[in-house]
Amino acid sequence: MQIVDNRALLLKLRNPKRVTTVIPKSKEVGPDEVLVHWGVDETHALRDLNIKTPSPISGRYDWPGQYKPFDHQKATAEFLTLHKRAFCFNEQGTGKTAAAIWAADFLMKQKKVRRVLIVCPISIMDSAWRADLFSVVMHRRVDIAYGSAEKRRKILRGDAEFVIINYDGVKIAEDEIANGGFDLIIVDEASAYKNTQTVRWKTLRRLVTDDTWLWLMTGTPAAQSPIDAYGLARLVNPTAVPRFAGAFKDMVMTQLSKFKWEPKPNAIETVHRVLQPAIRFTKEQCLDLPDMLYTKRHVPMTKQQEQFYKKLKKNLILEAAGAEVTAVNAAVAMNKLLQISAGAVYTDEGDTLEFDIGPRYAVLKEVVDESSNKVLVFVPFKSTIRMLADKLASDGITAETISGEVPAGKRTDIFRRFQTATDPRVLVIQPQAAAHGVTLTAADTVVWWAPTASLEIYSQANARVHRSGQKNKCTVVQLESSEVERRLYDMLDRRLDVHGRILDLYKELLD
Repeated sequence: MQIVDNRALLLKLRNPKRVTTVIPKSKEVGPDEVLVHWGVDETHALRDLNIKTPSPISGRYDWPGQYKPFDHQKATAEFLTLHKRAFCFNEQGTGKTAAAIWAADFLMKQKKVRRVLIVCPISIMDSAWRADLFSVVMHRRVDIAYGSAEKRRKILRGDAEFVIINYDGVKIAEDEIANGGFDLIIVDEASAYKNTQTVRWKTLRRLVTDDTWLWLMTGTPAAQSPIDAYGLARLVNPTAVPRFAGAFKDMVMTQLSKFKWEPKPNAIETVHRVLQPAIRFTKEQCLDLPDMLYTKRHVPMTKQQEQFYKKLKKNLILEAAGAEVTAVNAAVAMNKLLQISAGAVYTDEGDTLEFDIGPRYAVLKEVVDESSNKVLVFVPFKSTIRMLADKLASDGITAETISGEVPAGKRTDIFRRFQTATDPRVLVIQPQAAAHGVTLTAADTVVWWAPTASLEIYSQANARVHRSGQKNKCTVVQLESSEVERRLYDMLDRRLDVHGRILDLYKELLD
């Protein structure tokens, strides 16, 4: 198959009635050759004739944006443009958001799509999707439908070509979405739609009509159980599964007792068959990716956290007015702001005031669920480590914790089991307790629950997974909810000495 130009394919006729092959480029069109317009419809028509034809995006698109697509991103975009309903199972960190954006933009240029609705977790609406949209298709109008019900509705009724909304916001604004001209729906971290009994799933099902393009994206489609594939298949490939979930469960699971089931020997093959059409790239297949990827996830503060954060910041401004602030005092003050952001702050009396860490934990769990391998979570504060350990245990996620309070012998045993055994899946670590000398390459995802103020500790902690023996490319996920966290992460990523600039950073925050 060869491209003649940006508009046509040169095809060779084996007989006057049937095109059989796409032949190499020629200077002239011969008597047994024909030029065919190269669009999405023509590509499908040729494929229906068993002619291997690439997506027209490969020759008719200029791939706009601030950076060039990787080969696997081009392949993903080509696949999506040719499938009205499809799965993208590319691993976390492979750039699937940008690939989907390029594919959607091309379909808009082809007049196949007018408006795109992106459904995703709150934590990545701005930091991942809007950021990628602004850097990839800056010529498109983009908005986020978040806030009050009326605000969401106004944005959905507006003229933005790409609208980003969180899962639960879809139900709130269902009527506006249904009448908003959205003919492509992209669902990121789509495992949130695995249960057909939820309001979330039923709402999306009502919105997807015969004319709707639907792309479901997740790196872990059936991570917990083969049953998880059912809800996803019902949305994209409904004819591949039975009408009722119970019948699908009988297809993939064997009942051992009243409450115990196990996957059937052919469960993996069945799940693969029903979750089609699909494309998947792992980080290891993407040879052009950097070895360490960095990404941010924003977590809104709870009202209680926001109240205490603002109160503390106001008091710091009053204390700093007309007085000389030392670097030590500045570091203590910023540490308090970080503690509030992370979920627990030490009072002047030595007690611990705990906040609701549910929103931040929900984002962490999203990352864990999307990760194919084990996960390291670095938490700078001991009080938050205890809260987090309880949350993980309540969700049935096997986890161990390491802090300065854990004896050396026990630490060694935990590290050994993390490296060599199936469990624990998650290791929650105070970064100072494991920043040097420890190999934890069983994980390829690092989550920073909150930033550290030490560049050395930050770099060394990330190096626990990114070192000799690591077979996978690694991802570092930074959770943030406050200005002080955003500024610290920015300085760490730019490899600036935070300790050396602590006073300047303090003054910037108060200003």
